[in-house]
Amino acid sequence: MTRDSDGLSDPKAMRALAHPARLMILNRLGVEGSATATEVAEIAGITPSAASYHLRMLAKYGFVEDAPPRGDGRERLWRPVDRPLSVGIRADDRPEVRDAKVSLMLAFRREANEEAERALTELDREPEEWRDATVFNRVRIRVDAEEMARLNEAIRELIEPYVARRRSEEDAPNGARIAEAQVNLFPVAKRPVPGLPTEDHDPPG
Repeated sequence: MTRDSDGLSDPKAMRALAHPARLMILNRLGVEGSATATEVAEIAGITPSAASYHLRMLAKYGFVEDAPPRGDGRERLWRPVDRPLSVGIRADDRPEVRDAKVSLMLAFRREANEEAERALTELDREPEEWRDATVFNRVRIRVDAEEMARLNEAIRELIEPYVARRRSEEDAPNGARIAEAQVNLFPVAKRPVPGLPTEDHDPPG
């Protein structure tokens, strides 16, 4: 799989990853560590044989690899490859690369939206301290491109010590659990203006 300084650049790899089951499998491995096809199948809602296929595809494009065996070593274990996983649009992207990047970013966004919606649905069942700590925030900022890039780097550095893949349960305080930080920085696109209606369609009072 090809990676450039800005992240993924191989359209075949990005199309392979932009599959809901594969994104769930990769997330499961990244958060909870190495697992078998049977173990990741449940979280993705697929059969173990389908999970094996998806894992082989993820391995083909360099997203996962064989993990050290456990027990008697008869089960094949998989783990995520410890490399940055990011995607960004570049001015010199070929059309097929740009299309694959957009498709993958949309897949990322769908998965992120589903995660946030589940959290909102379950929020009333959370303990008070977790409800108080949960934030869904949206802020309009005024920046130039360089400032926004610096802001993104500062946020990344702030979050880095808490990333679940590199912070074990032993290193975290008692009561720590998996949480999610979703960060989106983008220039606001102009919203289409529908204009005023030509007639008043409200029923007469």
